[in-house]
Amino acid sequence: MKFDEIKKRFKGGWVLIEYTELDDNLLPLEGEVIAHSGDKDVILKEQLRYKGKKLAIEYLGDIPEDWAVMV
Repeated sequence: MKFDEIKKRFKGGWVLIEYTELDDNLLPLEGEVIAHSGDKDVILKEQLRYKGKKLAIEYLGDIPEDWAVMV
């Protein structure tokens, strides 16, 4: 699934993606969503089940203007 489609389908939550392609900034371009949740802790626990896989964790909600984000 393309990342643009993932963003639309899972808007507002956290996703764990087994990616097949990354861009130059190491952001997923395409992959399979293997978990999604509104709770980041659920995603962090779920990733432990997929050791050795190419994984990305992304937040697909709106980020408040007064927050800073590190990538």
